[in-house]
Amino acid sequence: MSTTVPVMLSLLLALGPAFSQKTQDGSYSLNYYSIGMTRPKEGFPSFQATGYLNDQAFFHYDSESGKAEPLGPWRQVEGMEDWEELSKYQKARGDFFLKNLRDIMNYYKDRGNHTMQEEISCKLRNDTYCGALWTVAYDGQDYIKFDTKIPAWIPLQPEALNTKVKWETEGSVHRAKAYLEDECTQTLQKYLQHSRTLLDRQDPPSVSITSPVGPGQSRTLKCLAYNFYPRSISLYWTRGSNVVVTELQNDSLLTENGTYQSWVVVEVPSSDRGPYSCHVQHSSLAQPLVVSWNEGQESGNQ
Repeated sequence: MSTTVPVMLSLLLALGPAFSQKTQDGSYSLNYYSIGMTRPKEGFPSFQATGYLNDQAFFHYDSESGKAEPLGPWRQVEGMEDWEELSKYQKARGDFFLKNLRDIMNYYKDRGNHTMQEEISCKLRNDTYCGALWTVAYDGQDYIKFDTKIPAWIPLQPEALNTKVKWETEGSVHRAKAYLEDECTQTLQKYLQHSRTLLDRQDPPSVSITSPVGPGQSRTLKCLAYNFYPRSISLYWTRGSNVVVTELQNDSLLTENGTYQSWVVVEVPSSDRGPYSCHVQHSSLAQPLVVSWNEGQESGNQ
């Protein structure tokens, strides 16, 4: 298979689900993210789908292999899903997905290579349905979405009115509402029987500090926290007992192993000896972690 397939899989994993991870109110989400292309390059799948439980990708399917396969720790989970049956379902879904994409192209009276993206999600809070979404994008622009309260398909582009009429004439309103509010949530409840320990785990962060001296006699102090889960974390620098205004702080990034990394950066004069300390607060820690910076050595916990 072409190396472009893992590249696109990495993109799908990076995009992630629309709903957040478990919170203190006991919420969980199931999300399917799909993408189809009319004229993919050789060796590139025309249809791909990735499933997420909260923020964790647990399966991937592509039309090149024709297989839905578990990802990460779900490779070791037994009995959660019949992967052969899911592969058949995703194949049929991919065929229908690409048919809808060709219909949309006709509404735009356009040809060439075009893409359609779809997100389908449902959410439980304390084992009770508390929301869902179904959105479709065409060439990266919002195209149509489903509103469960009306219920109806809501066109987001003039051409999407054609799709709304076609889908609603075919009876998709009832099916979409029933899927989001019933079938999707039932599937999520089934998956949670096998996945709660994976989703509720608490992985403490490792922390390292780097301090390169840059041009202009300035020093960059970077505090990196990595290999932690869940996502929420607080990082900040202090000089002595005073909190330092940071130059840069990134949002937590999901890595390939299903954990997160985050960092915070402060610029100081190269002559400044501190003392500086990085403070890390995370739900896995009984108390905040404090890592001090000492000139002439990199510091950290492993």
